[in-house]
Amino acid sequence: MASGRYFDHAATTPMYPEVLAAVHRVMEEEIGNPGSLHQAGLRAKEIVKESRSVIARAIGARDREIVFTASGTEANNLALFGAARRRARKGEGRHILVGAVEHPSVLRVADRLVREGFEVERLPVDRHGRVDPAEVGRRFRQDTILVSLMHANNVVGSIQPVEIIGEMTRERGVLFHVDAVQSFGKIPVDVRRIRADLLTLDAHKMGGPKGAAALYVHKGTRLDPILFGGGQERQLRPGTPNVPAIAGFGKAVELMERYALGERGAALRKRLTEHIRRSIPECVVFGHPEESLPTILTIGIPKVEGQLLMLELDRRGFAVSSGSACSASESEPSYVLLAMGYSRDEALESLRISLGWTNTESSVDELGEALSEIAAEMRSAALSIRGK
Repeated sequence: MASGRYFDHAATTPMYPEVLAAVHRVMEEEIGNPGSLHQAGLRAKEIVKESRSVIARAIGARDREIVFTASGTEANNLALFGAARRRARKGEGRHILVGAVEHPSVLRVADRLVREGFEVERLPVDRHGRVDPAEVGRRFRQDTILVSLMHANNVVGSIQPVEIIGEMTRERGVLFHVDAVQSFGKIPVDVRRIRADLLTLDAHKMGGPKGAAALYVHKGTRLDPILFGGGQERQLRPGTPNVPAIAGFGKAVELMERYALGERGAALRKRLTEHIRRSIPECVVFGHPEESLPTILTIGIPKVEGQLLMLELDRRGFAVSSGSACSASESEPSYVLLAMGYSRDEALESLRISLGWTNTESSVDELGEALSEIAAEMRSAALSIRGK
């Protein structure tokens, strides 16, 4: 049973009950391989086809432009390695632009590409975590082949001006990759408006199962594969598809309007923010005040370490994060907040609260009360120690 005290939806979301039922049904009843020609295989193939169609329609794409992968990380790897190596092999250039606050699955791929002879520049962000389109324009070169940006940041929720940058890349013939893992299901994602050539989605961030993700590949965009084997997914992602997870992905997308994560999250975020500002007026809210995901609230309480606050909240039954799930085990401050211009101490004070379908007004109020109590206790303890 999903808990109302789970506030780490940006790391992963509990599956919607209808998704869980769909996954179970396929696991129990549909045992075929989509590549087989018998009836069991054809039924499995139809399940994959239906989910592909649902996802494509949701982002304004054609069915054939959806390539299933096992994770958002894999999709990002395919997008960057596939596009960069293909364009370099064709002699089109080796210059790449990526945001300074991207997910590690983009930044570490970029580092690898540097070792392969590519030139990668990291685009700086402002105090709100956003890239300036004018700065992107200044950094374009004749040999620029790819720009990769998050639609919305996974740590602070800030939304990038991807539509403006998409126009710029399309005019120059530069490929544009958008990581929409955090935004899909919370705010509109339309590849036609964004003008993305490549766009990453992931089921488990929006009520779907782990193990199913997708890369949108615009018609005419060519990638070199990074895996080799069979001819599945237009030869871009060989291997037997995870049919139950893909079925769950499609079901989660079908349910987006019913669960209305964005609308629900916005109301709860507003309620929680007001509570925190009343009880902890010195609290800092990171990210853009308006252009931000309605489901992420990242705060900092001066002189209170975020990880200690997270652990105490966990002891009281609340799940939050002191950083992104992909780097939370490290004791270093968030590179995202450092890139935004915050000090090491300020970054270490950060706490991410991410809202989703399991949260209610009462659970949000309980979290707000717990935050106030713990912050007061920690500050009192710190003053006591200094007094000695």
